[in-house]
Amino acid sequence: MTSEYKTEQPERSEIDALQGPAVVEFGTNWCGVCKAAQPDIAAAFVQHPGLRHIKVEDGSGRPLGRSFGVKLWPTLVFMRDGREVAKLVRPTDSASIAEALAKIAQPA
Repeated sequence: MTSEYKTEQPERSEIDALQGPAVVEFGTNWCGVCKAAQPDIAAAFVQHPGLRHIKVEDGSGRPLGRSFGVKLWPTLVFMRDGREVAKLVRPTDSASIAEALAKIAQPA
């Protein structure tokens, strides 16, 4: 699991071209709600150690987050083969994250 939100952003076309399961997480390194969610996110990822996890710093003027309709942090977008399968906004428990991970980890 990636620990820091990256300021460098991939293009939306790069995300859409991803093969297999991936999670794109939007937030900021200074966000208290984002920090509070990290233990639950980490607990859910334990069962999926090799799953691609892209943490992107979001904010005003950041087009990737806007393209996914991100308004609150953290927002996790669960994708398979470049398509959004599930989205969680401000998750508060590891079970809901694990459920969404299971949806993308299963073979299509």
